Amino acid sequence: MNLRTLLGVVLCALPFAVTQAAPNSQAGQNWVPPGQIDWQGAIKRGAKGHDTIEIGPRPFWLVEDMDEGPLKERLQSCSTKHLKRSDFSIGHRGAPLQFPEHTLESYVAAAKMGAGIVECDVAFTKDRELVCRHAQNDLHTTTDIVTIPELNAKCTQPFVPADPATGTPARAECRTSDITLAEFKSLKGKMDAYNPMATTPEAYVKGTADWRTDLYTARGTLMTHRESIELFQALGVKFTPELKSPVVEMPFEGDYSQQDYARQMIEDYRAAGVSPEDVWPQSFNLDDVLFWVNETPRYGKQAVFLDQAAPTSENTSLAYMESLKAQGVNILAPALWKMLSLNGHQEIVPSEYAENARMAGLDLIAWTVERSGPLANGGGWYYQSVTDAINNDGDMLTVIDVLARDVGVIGIFSDWPATTTFYANCMGLAGNSRHR
Repeated sequence: MNLRTLLGVVLCALPFAVTQAAPNSQAGQNWVPPGQIDWQGAIKRGAKGHDTIEIGPRPFWLVEDMDEGPLKERLQSCSTKHLKRSDFSIGHRGAPLQFPEHTLESYVAAAKMGAGIVECDVAFTKDRELVCRHAQNDLHTTTDIVTIPELNAKCTQPFVPADPATGTPARAECRTSDITLAEFKSLKGKMDAYNPMATTPEAYVKGTADWRTDLYTARGTLMTHRESIELFQALGVKFTPELKSPVVEMPFEGDYSQQDYARQMIEDYRAAGVSPEDVWPQSFNLDDVLFWVNETPRYGKQAVFLDQAAPTSENTSLAYMESLKAQGVNILAPALWKMLSLNGHQEIVPSEYAENARMAGLDLIAWTVERSGPLANGGGWYYQSVTDAINNDGDMLTVIDVLARDVGVIGIFSDWPATTTFYANCMGLAGNSRHR
């Protein structure tokens, strides 16, 4: 089944999780029967016939869980009659709270929820083709590869069952670089999870967290990077590809360098005729960002330096932020907790890191909301700097509000973009271009 047909099927059968109508939504108004999509026409029109935004009930459920106060009252009074797509709302791996990450189905769900920008994490196969995966070595937890004997055998570490008698966990490591593009495309995406005490491959691929779901894993269509570009064009969304750090020694097989890899990713956008203004290439590797800044400056202007380093006096200082800006970095994207702190009244406020970044003239993007599961116990890793102020799921919207209004982020990654789309529409952030 080709990409055109798949998109038709997905657009016409996106699960009830998204299309269940929120108050005043227009769910189902523009569905097209399978196989009747004019693919090239859809690309030219930006898929205007399929972009009715549907946020479903979750944002309203979160609002009702909020602490009483002006923010809750404003969000409760928000009209959702004419929702707009927003660049503030970024689909993190698509919509992986309920759909297998980096699949066609997950990407379409993110677009239907109003994400203005959607992410393809980029890794490479054995034959050096670019594909959408969160990590080069996650196929054993995000696909069904270990259940396919001939492909499992090609893994860096083929599946080894657990030994219940000794408590030894199961082992597996399967990399995109272990297999060819054709073999990659034969796999099915699933929720990112595994059962460490599995004694069979079929049991190993289980283990989805109880706050996610396997309801929508019957179809998990894997995507190449080029296919993601074509799909996002058809859906009318913009692009934020992340160059993933290789786990193999580079240059790969002696002659495929990190620079070759970084260049190849940008070349896919050039070949597809995508404007640099619609692309935010990302990397945790500053050298990748500086490579784009210097070698492909039109795309490098919006290159994003991802940051999850532990804060120190040096890497939170104004001098450090100014040094990034001086090297041509314009956008910094730290884990959201790095931009937040608590004041003496236990209120969430911008951190010194965030204040210095803004003072240096850097734009900021936050990651990731809707990824921690229930927040009753403080929110875990993503909320570690403000844990004492987090005790219910509605606090997520308080965090989003501080990031947007006090920190001044230009966008927030979400595993369920309906939430950030809802906030953006309520606060007048939807429909605005983020071009510098």
